[in-house]
Amino acid sequence: MRSLIEKLNFILLKRRISRASRAGFPLPEHVGIIPDGNRRWAEQHHLPVAEGHRQGYAKVKELLDWALEAGIRIISFYAFSTENFNRKPEEVQNLMDIFASGCQELAKDEKIHKNQVRVHFIGNRELLSSQLVEIIQNLEDATRNYEKMHLNLAIAYGGRDEIVRLMRGLAEKAQNGELNPTDITEDLIGQSLDTGGQKDPDLIIRTSNERRISGFLTWQSSYSELIFQAPFFPAYKKADFFAALSEYQIRQRRFGK
Repeated sequence: MRSLIEKLNFILLKRRISRASRAGFPLPEHVGIIPDGNRRWAEQHHLPVAEGHRQGYAKVKELLDWALEAGIRIISFYAFSTENFNRKPEEVQNLMDIFASGCQELAKDEKIHKNQVRVHFIGNRELLSSQLVEIIQNLEDATRNYEKMHLNLAIAYGGRDEIVRLMRGLAEKAQNGELNPTDITEDLIGQSLDTGGQKDPDLIIRTSNERRISGFLTWQSSYSELIFQAPFFPAYKKADFFAALSEYQIRQRRFGK
């Protein structure tokens, strides 16, 4: 009975989203996801932390399917922050192994190629092993010509670190005479970010009910709508994602006007 009620509620939710879209309340073009709660989900289920992260990776693949179904043009996942390197070495290594195998799997995934999903990695590659960087590069190369959807995977990423890397690059250009400091504008900075050329996120969702963005797309998220949802990420459901999209449709985005 509960399953039937959930199905009916989801059908009604999708109808509400469709009606709102037809009435001129658009869905977000770019959605950022902070997939929080893998470790707490594992603890809740008396499982090793590594299993929580494996279930989190499986959920990322599901969420990509949901985003494709909803017609989202860009989706960004905060997979691993620069601060996450402070975790226990065995947990960090386990995550790096998951990233490596996951990237190799995505490179061969028929859905990625059928739906022409271009995969980008954002973050500080100097903090990653040469082996993982090579795997990342191979996946980017395999999807380089796709443009229907963009998937950003933030690994070894920090919003402040991104801005520091950017400013160092611009300072070097200015020092070498390639750039006049007066040419530095918001547009130039935006184009020089890891997400350069992409639309800023319209919506950022964080799971596990933590109410902060933890340095995720610090510059880009200045006018993003924020939605915090209760489920730990491995327990996140399709209805939760579509409920966030529906809530976004009723937000009034004024951009200071």
